[in-house]
Amino acid sequence: MVLQSLFLFILAGLCEIGGGYLVWLWIREGKGIEYAALGAVILILYGIIPTLQTENFGRVYAAYGGIFIVLALLWGWQIDHVVPDRFDIIGAAIALVGVFIIMYWPRSGIIPPGI
Repeated sequence: MVLQSLFLFILAGLCEIGGGYLVWLWIREGKGIEYAALGAVILILYGIIPTLQTENFGRVYAAYGGIFIVLALLWGWQIDHVVPDRFDIIGAAIALVGVFIIMYWPRSGIIPPGI
């Protein structure tokens, strides 16, 4: 279950970053309108993929933020050749800890909902 959830987070992240990057290339780099169209389709997929998670909307999107941080840094490193520095890595590690607490930490029911 955790592996499937992580796969969906990564897939959603790649769609959001990839779709946004194609729109970026269209606007900022003067690429053809087909870049924008493909980017828009991929961004629609990004909107659909998180609905396949089993948790509630708020929890999924809160945790997704941490995954997005890591993926955005990796994208920048691999695609734009901007090497993450130690503060990027520390921040991303903290975000991932948050993801695992929010999504996968066992809940005992001792703490009332909403706290």
